[in-house]
Amino acid sequence: MATDVTHVIKLKDAPGERTAWGRSRAVVYLWGVAELLFVTNPWQISSGLRVRVLRAFGAQIGSGVIFRPRTRVRFPWKLHIEDDSWIGEGVWFHNQDHIYVGHDVVISQETFLTTGSHRHKRDMALVTRPIHIEAGAWITSRCMVLGGSRIGESALVRPMSLVQGHIPAGAVAAGNPAVVTGARFKNGSDA
Repeated sequence: MATDVTHVIKLKDAPGERTAWGRSRAVVYLWGVAELLFVTNPWQISSGLRVRVLRAFGAQIGSGVIFRPRTRVRFPWKLHIEDDSWIGEGVWFHNQDHIYVGHDVVISQETFLTTGSHRHKRDMALVTRPIHIEAGAWITSRCMVLGGSRIGESALVRPMSLVQGHIPAGAVAAGNPAVVTGARFKNGSDA
């Protein structure tokens, strides 16, 4: 009779997260202060000011991008957003790897994008994979997008969905995990 074997991984021996920082400790800590004051701040300060602060720390953000209050960006130097995209209130880019957002993308309220995980069977070392969101996609509210995911051009992800993998162009996806449930545009309609 086989028995399941369990192990406790000693977290004090796990490789540290600083491997994903990509900048000095001073820059990371300075970014933490700037993020708190200008990006995560719930006050209705200028979206343009948020974008300027993100760019000052290395984010590549195109023109016409709207960044609402209470957003979080772990490492701005690993964030790439093309023109005319909208980032909703409370969106969290937990980007230990790069996140690429195409033009005219909407990422709605409280969505969480995370590029990092851990080697849970070995030593809990950090493992990262980038996220790609193509032009015209709409990730609706309170979704979660995991590292290694790609959301195709003009795809729509319904509220509270978990994306782990590829959502094809023009698809509507929903669920946990998100699966394709239909097409976003049918015969030119938007119903």
